[in-house]
Amino acid sequence: MSRPVALKRATVLLAALAAVAQAQDNPYRAVEGWAKMPEGRQWGSTSAVDIDKDGKSVWVAERCGANSCVGSDLPAVLKFDETGKLVKSFGAGMFAFPHGIHVDREGNVWVADTVPLGAKEPPAGKAHFVVKFSPEGKVLMTLGKPGVPGDGPDTFNQPSDVVTAANGDIFVADGHGPGGSTNNRIVKFDKNGKFLKTWGKKGTGPGEFDVPHAIAIDSKGRVFVADRNNNRLQIFDQDGKFLEEWKQWSRISGIYIDKNDNLYAADSESNTKRNPGWKRGIRIGSLKDGKVTAFIPDPVTDADASATSGAEGVAADAKGNVYGAEVGPKTLRKYEKK
Repeated sequence: MSRPVALKRATVLLAALAAVAQAQDNPYRAVEGWAKMPEGRQWGSTSAVDIDKDGKSVWVAERCGANSCVGSDLPAVLKFDETGKLVKSFGAGMFAFPHGIHVDREGNVWVADTVPLGAKEPPAGKAHFVVKFSPEGKVLMTLGKPGVPGDGPDTFNQPSDVVTAANGDIFVADGHGPGGSTNNRIVKFDKNGKFLKTWGKKGTGPGEFDVPHAIAIDSKGRVFVADRNNNRLQIFDQDGKFLEEWKQWSRISGIYIDKNDNLYAADSESNTKRNPGWKRGIRIGSLKDGKVTAFIPDPVTDADASATSGAEGVAADAKGNVYGAEVGPKTLRKYEKK
């Protein structure tokens, strides 16, 4: 088959996938003003949201009322109960640009900190690290060296997200920056933080990445990586063996997998210039067949909008309520079944 014919067929296939993925009902409605900030504090940008081990409380890493925590003494890690009441906060002065959050099986809270957009270098002692907190906010472990970028076994360069496996192994999606300026890899550690291995590099082939923006693990132990700039999900075993890729979930910024292996994928960037033919929003479906069965559209409907608008991070509680962590609108949005 000639290259032009192959490219044409690929384009037709992607267009068909986009049509199917977006021709879904929206069975959700937005719950306005759900999460209540303390008096005098406003929401900042957030791309980090996860559910507590109780299945109903919500954890968020929020950028201190702005799109950066540099110079702020506000606590960046917040816990809301099921009514939207703020019940816990910690992490003041620790972060530059909290990006990904993960709650493990014991209820510990992990946060990945990266470099604020546009910054030429990280603030001293901040960014390029992942921290593990107890549920009460005590620092239990730090991976990477705050303020020190690198590509070795003990350094990161703009880590995007973190997840833990059933046996406690830790996986970090390392590489938030544009182009080839940061790492594009997954780094694996044991439960005690001992380096085990890494895989991936900049590229478009199997096992290669262009901004591994989010990471999650399903009930079978498979590792799902939102390979954002390549407009795909990549699936691996826990040794880094490439299993397959999915294109039907669009340009993914955030992913969440619930106990029933339902997949929630947030697309905050698609427009007519970047991933044309696709709409921004949250896609929902099952890992059993990989099909998208529901779509929550981005509240901002301008298809030509160049800035991030809707949910960049996503999670779902035990009742099936969906939470979108939004960078551009600076809010945490809740969606419940109609």
